[in-house]
Amino acid sequence: MKYIAEGIGTFLLVSVVVGSGIMAENLAAGNTAVALLGNTIATGAILFVIIKMFGAISGAHFNPAVSLVFYIRGELSLKDFFNYISIQIIFGVFAVFTIHYIFEINLFQISTNVRGQFPLLISEVIATSGLLLTILFIRKNDEPSVAIGVALFITAGYWFTSSTSFANPAVTIARMFTDTFTGIAPVSFSYFICGQIAGCLLGNYLFNTINKD
Repeated sequence: MKYIAEGIGTFLLVSVVVGSGIMAENLAAGNTAVALLGNTIATGAILFVIIKMFGAISGAHFNPAVSLVFYIRGELSLKDFFNYISIQIIFGVFAVFTIHYIFEINLFQISTNVRGQFPLLISEVIATSGLLLTILFIRKNDEPSVAIGVALFITAGYWFTSSTSFANPAVTIARMFTDTFTGIAPVSFSYFICGQIAGCLLGNYLFNTINKD
């Protein structure tokens, strides 16, 4: 059941990120700020919902960076780690094709949205480490509030990071396959992924350092 939960949760997350981006761009009449605001609100809302839905079943990772940290911390087996990240990536990409279908646009696309290089890498280090710190500290101090904490951090991250806080390798991979508002061109992909990996390791290190007795 935990694998099904991770699949459904990741599918819903990517569906909302990409679908709300398409809808927002269609309705914003060229106003990028309004489109981003619509995309932000929808993403924050679905994060709260899916974490509440599946937190008790799978831990509600929906993110290989989160799964990596929980594996490092000994809270996720190697088998579950590989199964989680495989499911997250597969269902994320499937969500993109599904959203393309329901919005009646080309199913297979490769993004041409070049988002940048090294400054975006640093942005994703900040975004991903911040997300992991949010999860780890709130789980320690007030576990029922993890869902609202993650939702609010990502909502804020859309606006205070230049990368709009992807902070999720599975979502990043999926977004390469949509040439819409939320897409990311393959040329920017490696910077985002490297930033996310570094960010999750940094977040875990900072938590361990601050949390020492």
